[in-house]
Amino acid sequence: MPLRRSITAGLSGSIGRGALAGVACIAFSISATAQNGTVAVTGDGTSAATQKPSIGDTLPDTGKAQKKRGKKSIDAGSADTASRDVSGPPTAEQRSIAALVNDEPITGYEIDQRAMMLSGTNIQAQAKANFQAIVKNPKTSERLKEILQETARENQGKSREQIIAIFEQRKKEYGMSLQRRAFESARASALPAMKKQALEELIDDRLKTQEAKRQNVTIEDAQVDMIVKSIADRNKMTIEQFKKQIGGSLEPIKARIRATLSWNEVVKKKFAPLINVSNRDVDKLVASATTANDDIELQLQRIRIAMPAKLEEHGIAARIQEADKIRQKFTGCGSTAQAAMGVTGARFENLGKQRPATIPEPTRTLVLNAANGEMLPPAVNNGAIELWVVCGRDAVKASEVQRNQAEGELKQKEFELMAKRYLKDLREDAHIEYRMDVGSK
Repeated sequence: MPLRRSITAGLSGSIGRGALAGVACIAFSISATAQNGTVAVTGDGTSAATQKPSIGDTLPDTGKAQKKRGKKSIDAGSADTASRDVSGPPTAEQRSIAALVNDEPITGYEIDQRAMMLSGTNIQAQAKANFQAIVKNPKTSERLKEILQETARENQGKSREQIIAIFEQRKKEYGMSLQRRAFESARASALPAMKKQALEELIDDRLKTQEAKRQNVTIEDAQVDMIVKSIADRNKMTIEQFKKQIGGSLEPIKARIRATLSWNEVVKKKFAPLINVSNRDVDKLVASATTANDDIELQLQRIRIAMPAKLEEHGIAARIQEADKIRQKFTGCGSTAQAAMGVTGARFENLGKQRPATIPEPTRTLVLNAANGEMLPPAVNNGAIELWVVCGRDAVKASEVQRNQAEGELKQKEFELMAKRYLKDLREDAHIEYRMDVGSK
């Protein structure tokens, strides 16, 4: 008997590349990418991109910083970030100084704002996992059946095409509500733990901008605004929508962009002449990239059961029962066609090899997670009830990475390594005074 899974094919949305973009699960990264000996700064707002560290970003060594001579740690307590309003004026507690970096203050308000921004940009994986769990929940399947039957009951007298169109719209709205729920639950769980990370990022940003000032590096406001707009555009948002999504203020992300751009310029001036990538290293990376980018093809079958000409509640329920009976008779991929025989309106399709990108969500997630030889539960999609079968999967080699892209990646790694060492030296030489224990609770 196949494993029990939800009836959810047809929920709108996208999990995978661009996952949860419809509800603004934003992946923000600013990285310096070396191309032909230069450093190009990019702001990436797509949720599917794997975030690379910004040049010079390094994991904070807080224990070492706490022990340095001249550094203090005073436990002033901390409120839960999730309970604070960071979109309005700062409270007295938020105006308190949490840390000093070479006598330059970082306030609790800045920490709260940065934590809110981080909670909206670093949770793609958790939001995706939450959505997948919701999709697999049997209650989701039952609710979709209810929506279909309610639509038929509430629209008696309308044509079959009209009822299907109404159902598809309601299904889309339901799918978006599930995505929002997945995103908000991921953010709520991540927010408290983000405060410590926010403080350490702000300390790094202060050190970067201070060094840029010493090196007479300046960044124009127009450069920062352009990157903010590009991130919003990539997530299909207006500036106001993007502002709301990251916590109600653009200042935290603008400060982060400005610090990163200025730091990239400092690092480029100091280390660009020292970067050298050999052709042998490029060849090795190109050769390994084909293995690293392996994809899969799924061997799929499908049974489609047409809806009755007149969409009525009892007729839809009967079709779903027929689909359940087919699933009970299913014993393997060799039995799929036989299981569909004798069922009114049922059509067997041997889909052959299919790339996951060609399959709509959430069916894509379900077939990727299904075992070979498994039939998924009935799913309502495009005016029919569908039963998907996964018969196998094969690895497919991706196309070869271009040499200039490989060279750029190698140069980027060299820049990042040198920049991390540079930032570590700045931290060791800086006077950092912790005045508030932000913790992570």
